[in-house]
Amino acid sequence: MADLELTGNLVDIPRRTIRPTRIRVSDGHIATIEEITGPVDGFILPGFIDAHVHVESSMLIPSEFARLAVLHGTVATISDPHEIANVLGVEGVEYMIDNGRQVPFHFHFGAPSCVPATPFETAGASINAEQVGRLLERPEVLYLSEMMNFPGVLNGDPEVLRKIAHAQRLGKPVDGHAPGLRGDAAGRYIAAGMSTDHECFTAEEALDKLQQGMWVQIREGSAAKNFEALHPLLHDHWERMMFCSDDKHPDGLVVGHINTLCARAIKAGVDPFKVLQVACLNPILHYGLPVGRLRVGDPADLVVVDDLTGFKVRQTLIRGQVVAENGRSLIPRVKAGTPNQFHCQRKAVADLHVPAVSGDLLVIEPYDGQLITGKRNMPPTIAHGACVADPERDLLKIAVVNRYRDAPVATAWISGLGLERGAIASCVAHDSHNIVAVGTNDQDMVEAINAVIDGQGGISLVDGPRKMSLPLPVAGIMSTADAYEVARDYSRIDQTAKALGCRMSAPYMTLSFMALLVIPHLKISDLGLFDGDTFTFVKPPNA
Repeated sequence: MADLELTGNLVDIPRRTIRPTRIRVSDGHIATIEEITGPVDGFILPGFIDAHVHVESSMLIPSEFARLAVLHGTVATISDPHEIANVLGVEGVEYMIDNGRQVPFHFHFGAPSCVPATPFETAGASINAEQVGRLLERPEVLYLSEMMNFPGVLNGDPEVLRKIAHAQRLGKPVDGHAPGLRGDAAGRYIAAGMSTDHECFTAEEALDKLQQGMWVQIREGSAAKNFEALHPLLHDHWERMMFCSDDKHPDGLVVGHINTLCARAIKAGVDPFKVLQVACLNPILHYGLPVGRLRVGDPADLVVVDDLTGFKVRQTLIRGQVVAENGRSLIPRVKAGTPNQFHCQRKAVADLHVPAVSGDLLVIEPYDGQLITGKRNMPPTIAHGACVADPERDLLKIAVVNRYRDAPVATAWISGLGLERGAIASCVAHDSHNIVAVGTNDQDMVEAINAVIDGQGGISLVDGPRKMSLPLPVAGIMSTADAYEVARDYSRIDQTAKALGCRMSAPYMTLSFMALLVIPHLKISDLGLFDGDTFTFVKPPNA
């Protein structure tokens, strides 16, 4: 690896100083840092770190995710591979590790703690406590991924506690996931070993958890957006906070990453050194990452930006290698396989039939920018002896199709998406990745579902004769194609969904979370409509 020199204004975050500096990089590490005189251009920072992300949600394999992330100065991620694990089990985790190590980027994977996420859905695989222990013994696996089963923690579920014990035995952190949990219950959850939470959606909840010793990750993804609610806490609690995206679709990753959160925090009046501590150093400190902190002897993991307001990236280095420069990624593409598991047959319109009912329908109500949903009652629209979608009332049908075997289709109702025509479908559906579809009529819905089945995974849109799809052949949730091409194709189908009336800022990301049972209040799995507050089904399929 060739030696190189950089000059710029070095931002020393711990010392809270900025000074003109020449940095010499040798053998991938920082050899010398020399203070110089005279004006220099640009600012040199430690690289940005996404403190909690499911790479799979970008619809890109890790090597392609890295090609986009480095454009924005991201040098490392804390990556939970539980999406692919729910489809392929340990094999899926190994796929992510193997693909990620082929490119110059710091992927730090966790051992998925909740596969399947709940017993109320059909997943493609399971990972038990013994397998979790074996994964945690691998040096590439740095932590136990988010423990979504907080009821299991609080109730002392033996299998849950065994998974946590494996991490504690090895001295590895345990990530939490407890939306809305506060007070004594939150304290018990934290005392059991949970060290972080990225699910806080109010400042009050985040402050409660911070005061009880938890690290809080401010999440700003494609669907869940908590930055505005939580950023005021950065003024006083920056030492125990981090930035993360959690789930970010490819079009968003093209535009920006953690650097955009830094810019927004600065604009909101947060001290720049506190912002950069959160974005660059806190994940290293909490997780013990082998990522450079801009010190002599450290790996040369750094970024050069134009200024400390917009954080436009000029250059990104990882282990001394220039991986992005002037808006161009220098990470090469690598070949990758396409492991998958898809075993259901095409569906017919009759599979979506819902018999007429006399009472009100219980309806899912999504909120833009949030993972939680509301629930409301609406009178049905009846036609030919069946309950049907009524786009004029914003009453749409939602369906979940088991992708792992042939089974009855689960149906329910949703209001708030605003779709006026057609249907959209996806098998990027957290966490089990069955097919979820929403539509204004059964014909378009079944065609959208069958497009996903025919492609053995992906997202689709049908509006009468107009049909669009994006194949995702890796576990049905990721593409091996060029990251820019995936982002372009996704953006086209996303914009078309919005042109059909969908009011959500990220229609497909919103759709994917309608099957996420561990987030309140009302969701749907392939087994039926589910109450996230009581953790029980509220009605069987097609009721």
